[in-house]
Amino acid sequence: MSGPRFVRIPWLMVRHELRLLASLWLWARRRTHGTVGGGTAFGYVRGQGAMMFGFAFVCVIETVMMSVLLRNWPTVHHVVLVLDVYTIVVVIGLHAASVVRPHVLDPVGGTLRIRRAVHVDLRIPLERIASVRRELRTAQERTEGELDLAVGAQTSVTLELTEPVTHAAFFGRRHEVRVVRLHADDPGALVRAVDQAREGYAVP
Repeated sequence: MSGPRFVRIPWLMVRHELRLLASLWLWARRRTHGTVGGGTAFGYVRGQGAMMFGFAFVCVIETVMMSVLLRNWPTVHHVVLVLDVYTIVVVIGLHAASVVRPHVLDPVGGTLRIRRAVHVDLRIPLERIASVRRELRTAQERTEGELDLAVGAQTSVTLELTEPVTHAAFFGRRHEVRVVRLHADDPGALVRAVDQAREGYAVP
């Protein structure tokens, strides 16, 4: 592993954790990220809330059980307790990030901002959208030139582009994508809004 990459990966991890903590703060204050300035937000967490909180509940049960099992080894107990509590915070933070970072349609700026928690933030110019349709699909194998952002193992909206856009993965690797599949709580409303925005943006 090269020197710069060895330094970059820990920094990306730290940035990821800071964004999760910031998302918890925004969630507690009932605010969203990136929706200021007239953009319309479209949520996508309806299909994952129960699953995430169920996972957090399992982590809580595990934390209690480990505390009981390790009560006679205080040092190990403290280390495991910190790790378990941190895991719970991360799980809740991932859900909070999905809530406070919705998809955002900005007709004035001419962009559709597609997001997935703190992992994906892709801006698509409206003039590059060839078509948008409501399409329910289960998670598929990864295909070159396509980006699937499934929630609950499914996507509900498909975007086809006239020109590729660059998607930066978590560790910085870049991919050119021409098809984007995503999930929205109200896919019909998102499709209609994007179609209307494209028509308005095309007017001189």
